[in-house]
Amino acid sequence: MPTSKQKEKARSKRLDDPSPIPPGFGTVTAYLSVTGGLAAIEFYKKAFGAHEVARRVTPNGKLIHGQLRIGDTMVFLSDVFPDSESAAPSSIGTTTVTLHIYTENVDALWDRAVAAGAKVSMPLENQYWGERYGKLLDPFGHHWTLSMRVKMPREEMEAKQLEADASFARDERPGRNPRYGDA
Repeated sequence: MPTSKQKEKARSKRLDDPSPIPPGFGTVTAYLSVTGGLAAIEFYKKAFGAHEVARRVTPNGKLIHGQLRIGDTMVFLSDVFPDSESAAPSSIGTTTVTLHIYTENVDALWDRAVAAGAKVSMPLENQYWGERYGKLLDPFGHHWTLSMRVKMPREEMEAKQLEADASFARDERPGRNPRYGDA
């Protein structure tokens, strides 16, 4: 956690910087609605190596605003409050967004996230488009895909493409394995 002196220095720099996009941000920043914001911060730190940049909490412990850095990307999150126009995936039973993480060692990040409590919804394996890719569901209802580019023989890529096309033809999602549940 930054010290109060570091926070004040960062705040002062933000106020002095006239650029329309704050330093360290890209054009798009995900903002997650959750139930259990403080627990979500801890999960993302443990699962994805997120670094906490900022947090504002109500006196009763609800997260007003959290700011995390995962790799080179900022992610915001907050608890859902009454009369909010957003909802946590856990309250509606699904989410319409998947967050994707590219990493240099997808197996290590995958193992870390699963150990932290993420559930596998699509196993991590080499895919026909040349990435090692899998899909997870976090304890707060958000879907995450993790991948890295890999070298694959053309024959393997073509065989996996045919397998995926056959799954789509059967109206199935490629890579779906019933033993991983219907996440």
